[in-house]
Amino acid sequence: MKNNTQKHNNKMMSIEESFNIEISKSERLRALILISLLGIEAIFLLIIYLFYSEEYLQIFKTHFSFYAILIFTVVIIIYESLVHYLIGEKSKFLFLNQRFFGYFNIFSEVSLLSILLVFITEYSNQTIILQSPATLTYFIFIVLSTFRLNFKLSIFTGTLAAVEYILISIYYSTYYTNTLITITPPDITGMQYLGQGLIMIITGIAAGFVADLINKTMIVSWTQIKEKNEVIDLFGQQISPQIADNILKKHNELSGTRKKVCIMFLDIRKFTPFVEQHQPEEVVSYLNTLFGFMIEIVQSHHGVINQFLGDGFMATFGAPVSIGNSSQHATEASQEIISKLNIEFDKGNIPKTRLGIGLHYDEAVTGNIGSSIRKQYSITGKVVIMASRIEQLNKKYNTSLLISKEVYEQLNNYLQDTFVWLEYSKIKGSEKLVSLYKFDEKM
Repeated sequence: MKNNTQKHNNKMMSIEESFNIEISKSERLRALILISLLGIEAIFLLIIYLFYSEEYLQIFKTHFSFYAILIFTVVIIIYESLVHYLIGEKSKFLFLNQRFFGYFNIFSEVSLLSILLVFITEYSNQTIILQSPATLTYFIFIVLSTFRLNFKLSIFTGTLAAVEYILISIYYSTYYTNTLITITPPDITGMQYLGQGLIMIITGIAAGFVADLINKTMIVSWTQIKEKNEVIDLFGQQISPQIADNILKKHNELSGTRKKVCIMFLDIRKFTPFVEQHQPEEVVSYLNTLFGFMIEIVQSHHGVINQFLGDGFMATFGAPVSIGNSSQHATEASQEIISKLNIEFDKGNIPKTRLGIGLHYDEAVTGNIGSSIRKQYSITGKVVIMASRIEQLNKKYNTSLLISKEVYEQLNNYLQDTFVWLEYSKIKGSEKLVSLYKFDEKM
């Protein structure tokens, strides 16, 4: 039990780790995209500068601004390359201080651009840089903040960019001279920098909503994976993918509840003599062949094999989820198993084998039984006992498939025509007579 618990915990842990790894991959991809965009930006700025160098000098009077932009591009590329490397190496500092690193990284990127604007303004004696396309680089940082999958970080990016840009603009709009250099009167007005700052904040909010939507989508996917693993832990390989999907949609049906179900008991006749006459490996191979196609047939008809009984099994139709007519599904599965058994014998895959199958339809109590460490899905009620007793009566009547009147009445006309009424029979442990129908294999 301890081993099973450990496996379960490891599985849950691996899912959470995978979720965190995906976020780290997103941050790493963001750094790579930023490196690429800034590299492309630097190349195009160089091309524009080569074609419009005279116009550039008329505005800035010096080549410093262009060199400063290139230096900034190189610095930020080096910085993002370092971030990309540290995330790739799974740095303990980053993974233990993810929230701090996120804010620190944002502050570093945005502030580097603000420092660039201040340098260019100071050394060119021009405020026109505050109106140039260079300031739009803020928006690259804001838009790419969505890769962090955090609403607050995107808001912080937009707000920080707006605050730094507005403060720089206010400073150079009111400060015209210093002791060394006279700065050309400002080319930017309050309406311009306040308007652009407002748009930065709005863009940050929009990016935050996008990041939050992506994050919630990932959490939903992670939750679904977790729920599917819980279903797998609970039922093992007993259920079909279709039933697993229905369980996830109707999760409340896993709790204890009363519902009408059809129970199937299947027994392999003369199994003990077979075991005595064959080697263990032959017995295992024989059972694997039989149970292989039987399990597939049961699941294809929306049934769940609750337990194997050595030389047979118990299956439930109609629980944990109800899909259509459970008695119809159980009867069709039973007849298909008998037909498949004969086909496999004719092919020489198995020796001559006879089965005994009993079906009964009635109310049962279904649900999880156990603790938080180990649970088992259980079907309890008189219907289980009745189905088992009906199966045992196959020996008495030398039949392969017996069903109760309760099952028979649920069948369509076509299936009803394949059964013949047998008699009222007394069930072991009960005074009540049961009306039985036998499957006519000749029909």
